[in-house]
Amino acid sequence: MIKRTLFFGNPAYLSTRNEQLVVKLTDPQTQDEVVRTVPIEDIGVVVLEDRQITITNGAMDALLKNNCAVVSCDEKHMPVGLLLPLEGHTVQSERFCMQIDASVPLKKQLWQQTVQAKIRNQASVLKRLSGVEAGCMVAWANDVKSGDSDNLEGRAAAYYWKRVFPEMERFIRDREGEAPNNLLNYGYAIVRAVVARALVASGLLPTLGIHHHNRYNAYCLADDVMEPYRPYVDELVIQILGTGVDCSILTTDLKRQLLGLPVKEVVIGGQRSPLMVAVTQTTASLAKCFSGELRKVVYPTMEL
Repeated sequence: MIKRTLFFGNPAYLSTRNEQLVVKLTDPQTQDEVVRTVPIEDIGVVVLEDRQITITNGAMDALLKNNCAVVSCDEKHMPVGLLLPLEGHTVQSERFCMQIDASVPLKKQLWQQTVQAKIRNQASVLKRLSGVEAGCMVAWANDVKSGDSDNLEGRAAAYYWKRVFPEMERFIRDREGEAPNNLLNYGYAIVRAVVARALVASGLLPTLGIHHHNRYNAYCLADDVMEPYRPYVDELVIQILGTGVDCSILTTDLKRQLLGLPVKEVVIGGQRSPLMVAVTQTTASLAKCFSGELRKVVYPTMEL
């Protein structure tokens, strides 16, 4: 089942009743109170942007019990926090142990597969949407060694970001940089929340990564797993730029388009699937790699 992503950009009061999320809003034109309800079980991600949103503990409890990811935004309207349930799988402790006990060679092999999938998807974006020769990136993907000891991910990234926006020759990928960095940041934050939610649902610990290991990062594994999914954000941003819209300000309409990422169609295992569903397949396969049932993580592939 495809879960819904709810975005709240205006003041609202969120509560729960009869397994429904009750949303109380004020109509901006009439100033009348408007009440809407959404089944809790249909919600996958909730984005709280406005500073005057109130959410009851009962509503938060219901969302988390449904394995919903709750994203909180700062005064700049950018995602700054992510809340996930503590318990998301029936054998969570067992899977935690397998994840913690994973050998270094296994984690290096998993990272190798992750980097290969990411570079191949980046190559696809370059070739299909930017019209750039990407043969070298395909070759780099094939040459990635265990643990990416040669840092081909970094080499591919340098080549990729210099060419992914042909009309912007001086573009530099920087979280604090000029547009469309703002769109990329927002899109990546949404995908990160989707991945973190899926990891919890698969009984994995989002904090313990296979490659990322920053002591201040609570979602290292989410940052690992989302790498091959980043090009889908890039693809959408390229398409948005193609419409000629001004991206210097992250408007409500731009956010609406980026919030559609969880239902964006991707190809995984030879089948077409919404990105949110594909992510659950990826995290489920990762859990089986930790248990020894599988040797390869299932990642989505973009056509070259």
